Amino acid sequence: MKAARHTRYGPPEVVQVVEMDQPVPGDHDVLIRVHATTVNRTDCGFRSAQYVISRFFSGLLRPKYQVLGNEFAGEVVAIGPAVTSFQPGDRVFGYNDEQFGAHAEYMIMADTGAMALIPSSWSYTEAAPLLEGSHYAWCDIRAAKVQAGQEVMV
Repeated sequence: MKAARHTRYGPPEVVQVVEMDQPVPGDHDVLIRVHATTVNRTDCGFRSAQYVISRFFSGLLRPKYQVLGNEFAGEVVAIGPAVTSFQPGDRVFGYNDEQFGAHAEYMIMADTGAMALIPSSWSYTEAAPLLEGSHYAWCDIRAAKVQAGQEVMV
């Protein structure tokens, strides 16, 4: 499969499109054929590692996860034997800021990860870019301990 991989930190030029082995789902994993993804501020931050603190998550000297991409939309092509919540052929979208991987033709997600079925009226390109902003908004809403009945501007 083709993937956009970076093996060192730096500017956008450190990313190269290369051939890699297609990932194989484990017992609780879903293999997704990526149809749409984004390049967002999280990807750029982890690629450059300008904020040195990010290296505690992504690898001190070189990237631990070499294929970035945390927002995705695609089709489930295989599932692990313990997966019950998704089936091959399902159209899914999600957010993976733990292992990334969406800047490739195929990626793995845990069946318990931040992933859901795409509504039938949405395209892959409409679904993929919805998640990073909503992820951060949801984190902020939870941190602010917003309660039912309170109003919040996002």
